[in-house]
Amino acid sequence: MKKAAIIILILGIGIQFIPVPKNQSDEVSKTDFLQTVEAPFNIQQMIKASCYDCHSNNTNYPWYGRVRPFAWLLQQHIDEGKDELNFSTFQEYSGRMQREKIRSMISQISDGEMPLKEYLWMHPEAELTNDEKEQLIKYLETLNP
Repeated sequence: MKKAAIIILILGIGIQFIPVPKNQSDEVSKTDFLQTVEAPFNIQQMIKASCYDCHSNNTNYPWYGRVRPFAWLLQQHIDEGKDELNFSTFQEYSGRMQREKIRSMISQISDGEMPLKEYLWMHPEAELTNDEKEQLIKYLETLNP
């Protein structure tokens, strides 16, 4: 039992040295959603706080994002989120795809699917109030008549 605990401890320490790619950039892309639409400041803040960590090229990593295996799980989640919607490259989508993404955002915000509940456990500041959801949905609807 003692040998097993020592092996697990050594492995736990050892995996901390395996690098995990970071989803961070020093610049905001010209194709970024908020660079290309004229969103009011409060809408920009809502989108940044509730969406950009998983759906852009610039994640603000929490403390547990430095600890393996949590860092691997977090990076997998970010990669999946960016595969679905990447605000940093939003203008690179075709017009049709942009409209589909906006419709999907409206639907998922309305249905309470986004932000994810798991994300809100560790990021309560990202939770949108009903009023904020309504404001955000109304704004998105103006982009997608």
